[in-house]
Amino acid sequence: MNSLDVRLQFSPEESRPVGKLLEKNRQVFFEYDADFLNSPLQLSPFKLPPNPGLQEHKDLSFGPVFGLFDDSMPDGWGLLLMDRHFRSNGVSPESVSVLQRLSYMGTHSMGALTYHPPEDENEISGELLYLHDMASESYMVMSGDVQDVLPELLRAGGSPGGARPKVLIGVKENSIISGESDLPDGYGHWLVKFFSKEDCRDEGRVEYAYSLMAKSAGIEMPQTRIFETKEGEAFFGVERFDRLKNRRFHIHTLGNMIHSNFRIPSCDYEMLLRVTRILTKNQEEILAAFRIMVFNILAHNRDDHVKNFSYIMDDDGLWHLAPAYDLTFSFGPGGEHSMTVAGEGRSPGWKQILNLAEGSGIDGKNAKEVIDEVLDSVATWKKFADEAEVGKKRCKIVEEQIQGAMKRVAPPGR
Repeated sequence: MNSLDVRLQFSPEESRPVGKLLEKNRQVFFEYDADFLNSPLQLSPFKLPPNPGLQEHKDLSFGPVFGLFDDSMPDGWGLLLMDRHFRSNGVSPESVSVLQRLSYMGTHSMGALTYHPPEDENEISGELLYLHDMASESYMVMSGDVQDVLPELLRAGGSPGGARPKVLIGVKENSIISGESDLPDGYGHWLVKFFSKEDCRDEGRVEYAYSLMAKSAGIEMPQTRIFETKEGEAFFGVERFDRLKNRRFHIHTLGNMIHSNFRIPSCDYEMLLRVTRILTKNQEEILAAFRIMVFNILAHNRDDHVKNFSYIMDDDGLWHLAPAYDLTFSFGPGGEHSMTVAGEGRSPGWKQILNLAEGSGIDGKNAKEVIDEVLDSVATWKKFADEAEVGKKRCKIVEEQIQGAMKRVAPPGR
């Protein structure tokens, strides 16, 4: 495959050509469509601005393709499924080009970008799903038993990133159907996470408790819930913010927008605040990003890498900070935050937070108000843990880390 057409698919009825991806000798190029340039959108303003002519992807230290399109690619769990799909068809994953992978995503990518011609337009839609069976099948994939369940899992869970098994579903009250494509009326788009081999069985409940705690701290979160099975499993579910009914929104992660590889921690939260300022030109959005940072520090969420922050484009082409996601208890790489706070990754506290706020144009009074509000929320961790029915042992482990972070972050005299 030497070329792919890229489109913005806002809805089943509304699609706009963006341009053409080309590949030669594993080198990738992109050219915007002439009509798109007549009324351009800044889909990736830093690394792929809407300029005429052929643009070459030269940043190979970041990855094989522009970050704009890398956001359509799976990683972790989705990549595992994709590679096994190719192997099942007698194709070595190492021989598969990046354009072939994007063609595999086709119209089933997250966000609003779609790729044509897609590899396979077969749909599994409207089929009732049972989460226990899907979870069991995901564990078989991880253990290598894939012959019977791979095709369904590919369609139901092949596009999300991340290491934990997960599926895209449509939800209407207690009815669940496959959610990879457009949904019938009344259904909403959700993502459900299963457990990885390393997870404790409270993982879903912990993440749900964190979502409640984050909302209490003033952070914009999608709707979340626990999906329970009759076998006693509890899976965390979150409503997708890249979909509203069957309307799609353009999403770009911080890491891919600036070509920062999330697998190699190298960014500081200063970059998050700087990019938010440049994109949104809105002080409230900067404060919202600052609030998530403070929450991650206090709640001991150290898996705070650059792909766990995103921006969403509205119908007028304006950027906004996306709702927060992947907020949960984690120790991070080497026990440190994936993104440093004014250069500190292991024990960021009051001093680093205030220094970062000052350097990012956040008034000291506003910064302290945010810190106080988040402190008040995480101080009541047990309340949220009880509501989510987190086990006592796990609750205590989280509480100990939160208490340590509160001592570092609390302002003098509090």
